[in-house]
Amino acid sequence: MTNAPAPDRRLPVFVLLASVAALASAYVAQYGFGLKPCILCLIQRVPFAVAGGLALLALWRPASWRRLLMALAGLAFLVNAGIAVYHVGVEQKWWMSSCSSSAGPKPALGDLKSLMSQPADEPRCDEPAWQWHGITMAAMNIVFSGGLALVVAAALTRRKSA
Repeated sequence: MTNAPAPDRRLPVFVLLASVAALASAYVAQYGFGLKPCILCLIQRVPFAVAGGLALLALWRPASWRRLLMALAGLAFLVNAGIAVYHVGVEQKWWMSSCSSSAGPKPALGDLKSLMSQPADEPRCDEPAWQWHGITMAAMNIVFSGGLALVVAAALTRRKSA
């Protein structure tokens, strides 16, 4: 006899573990390897926290709530994939963002207040902190978050028909 979670609890456990793993890898990259995240990188962490929170809630709520909570977690993953697509577009300079070097007017040298309010060491969204064979972390997140959204949708569809 195994201590495996009941079938209706496997999806929330999976979503929770995937979310924790994604956030842990982001923090290891930031604090372990010194990769400074830009604002879009930080925004991409939020849907993982939301999905993880929803999964945790699904484990504590009655089974009647789980389907809705897991659907919302899947939506959070889908939104995250969309944010990652936008981020890749900024990195590839397909479009501009306010955190890109080329977006927005540059402050004049005489405008001391503007110059002082912009942090000099803030990472830019159009310059990836790390890439592997040209694939950035934002591009990897498209696949990861999109894949998680598909897994959640497939699991919910299979349960509905079963």
